[in-house]
Amino acid sequence: MAKETSRGTIALNKKAKFEYHLHDRFEAGVELEGWEVKAMRAGKAQLTDTYVLLKDGEAFLLGCHITPLNTTFAQTTADPQRTRRLLLHRRELSKLFGATQQKGQTCIPIALYWKGSRVKCEIALATGKKEFDKRATIKDRDWKLDKERVMKAHNQ
Repeated sequence: MAKETSRGTIALNKKAKFEYHLHDRFEAGVELEGWEVKAMRAGKAQLTDTYVLLKDGEAFLLGCHITPLNTTFAQTTADPQRTRRLLLHRRELSKLFGATQQKGQTCIPIALYWKGSRVKCEIALATGKKEFDKRATIKDRDWKLDKERVMKAHNQ
């Protein structure tokens, strides 16, 4: 669970950059109920194991878990993992549909964030990484950390 920061980030999908090569990015609105907005303001959203389903000319966010607050779900039945519709322009939807028809392309959510008073979802077209790509990512990340440590020790 990611808390709301000054930048407006509600939740991040940290596994996305590790498991996929990210290509084109899109900003989509999210169709939410009132209790979901309140829960997001409290930082109760998770994007782990979330994906985007493209069906019948629309995009849907599946697997996004929004934990209801104790005070809000007394009047309504709250489903924390309900399917939420993503709001995109028709041109963006057609580009997503065309790209996902190609071999190995998928559409995944990267982040949920505030843009003014609205919740936006950043989605990306991605291809899955192979095992050796993941090892290379780990190797690069470790090298950057070691390099920073050496530079910090050298500057002191």
